[in-house]
Amino acid sequence: MNAIKKIKYILIASILLVIGCEEEDKAFGDIVIPGNVAISAEIIGVDTENVNGDGSGFVLFTVSADNAITYEFDFGDEKSEIVPSGSVTHRFSEPGLNTYSVQVIASGTGGVKTSNAIEVTVFSSFDDPIAKSFLSGASYDEENGVFTENSSKVWYWSASESGHLGLGPSTEGIDGDWWYPKWYIASAFEKDNLLDPESTENSKCIYTDELTFTVTDGELTYELNSNGGTYFNASYVDVAGGSASEDYCYDFDVSGVKIVSLAPAGSGVPLDQTTDTAISFSDNGFMGYYIGTSTYEILSITENKMVVRGIMGNNPDLAWYHTFTTTKPVQEVDEPGSFESIYTNEIWSDEFNTDGAPDASNWTYDLGTGDNGWGNGEAQSYTNDASNVLIEGGFLKITAKAENGGYTSARIKSEGLFDFTYGRVEARAKLPTGGGTWPAIWMLGSDYLTNTWPNCGEMDIMEHVGNRQNEIFSTLHYTGRSGGNGVTDSIVIDDVSDAFHTYTIDWSPDEIVFLVDDTVYHTIENNSSLPFDSDFFLILNVAMGGGFGGDIDPAFTESTMEIDYIRVYQ
Repeated sequence: MNAIKKIKYILIASILLVIGCEEEDKAFGDIVIPGNVAISAEIIGVDTENVNGDGSGFVLFTVSADNAITYEFDFGDEKSEIVPSGSVTHRFSEPGLNTYSVQVIASGTGGVKTSNAIEVTVFSSFDDPIAKSFLSGASYDEENGVFTENSSKVWYWSASESGHLGLGPSTEGIDGDWWYPKWYIASAFEKDNLLDPESTENSKCIYTDELTFTVTDGELTYELNSNGGTYFNASYVDVAGGSASEDYCYDFDVSGVKIVSLAPAGSGVPLDQTTDTAISFSDNGFMGYYIGTSTYEILSITENKMVVRGIMGNNPDLAWYHTFTTTKPVQEVDEPGSFESIYTNEIWSDEFNTDGAPDASNWTYDLGTGDNGWGNGEAQSYTNDASNVLIEGGFLKITAKAENGGYTSARIKSEGLFDFTYGRVEARAKLPTGGGTWPAIWMLGSDYLTNTWPNCGEMDIMEHVGNRQNEIFSTLHYTGRSGGNGVTDSIVIDDVSDAFHTYTIDWSPDEIVFLVDDTVYHTIENNSSLPFDSDFFLILNVAMGGGFGGDIDPAFTESTMEIDYIRVYQ
């Protein structure tokens, strides 16, 4: 084997760019102009047979200058990088033999800059024709190494699939394992009908996106048709001329064909979890959700499904995950209806038939005001007094009261006494009234002390707030889904405070279904990435105020949630 040789290009001449005042700026002290800017470029893998490199496209650049603080590289391939040390390795991925003009700007004190440039001719042989074929539908003759036809394929967001949009850490060391969306996964059609804050109409947003990849004579191009609704991350809404504090869809021009280049991803994602191929789009192209990047790692791809991973442009600790399909998403809107559960064997119940305090073999108490009003800014103090919690006449009665300038109520739970995994819970209840009341029948992951909320999971079977009388809510909380970001839905029942209704959750490994009086109104797909596959315990309470309960009516005196029974089936 020939000995590896190094080719270096050294340019000493420099061009002076002075940006600033003619006189000394006292705020910076002495202004010192960087000088003697010298650049060297070492093409990796050079030998007598490969004078422009081994095809990997790697080039090691080294720059030095007198009195420089940082160096900014413009690599001539639409990529740039700021390097304090003056040494950086860059990969040129454009296939074939290409010459690049690389400019380096050395920055000194007071904004004074000096630049220099160098040309490098680099050979890159990286290609992923299989990915190109899947992306575009073009036929590839692997034996002869050629595409036998030109073709285009349209991709859509896999909107009906849980996790079609997700978020996780970008690199090792941030939060344990890091190559999947461990912090947040979108539920099916979650981003449907996002409101453009500068518009008065709802938009289908990303679910009308059409991402078209085309192979022409072996070259791959891309075009995005957002159909008028381009989805922006909150930190980039100013790009669309917006000022919202949340993610929104905007009418934003994404037209134009983009050139697609492929390169090894080299992200460190375990190789059994990625194709290790990255795709980059020219002219700031992106894949439907604007997160400030034009480069995406293809984690997996088949003829009809693709999962990619992009690093957030202004926060390199965040990785966003997108799942696409070749089938146009169609949201099926189910009419509320009946549901037949597989869980029919009653394993636990409390019929509340014995007057007095709640059965100590079934229930214990949360007491006091908790941390920050039980994490929600609630106003009540929980007690175990009979005036706040009592079984009487066959009903459990939890009463919220205004007293001593504040509010008292009760919260009972089955923690340490009864918990379970999967099943059907039915609770027949009549709800309190009054602005600020917040009754709930819910479940919490039994490992919450070690797997802190919301990671442990929370299932709200029934929530009601007096400020939205007759509307019943059901919600799931889990990682990335705390507070008002829970996966929620609601149904209007005309007489929730005048009559008893049955509130139900049917919880299986495949789905979680919420019902009122056996009518389905909310269904969520369950899967192994969610925390709803382990033991949960029951909680019954009436809160006052807080983030969801809202303003408390100054005239409020007291009101009661009555529960006829609660039963668990498996």
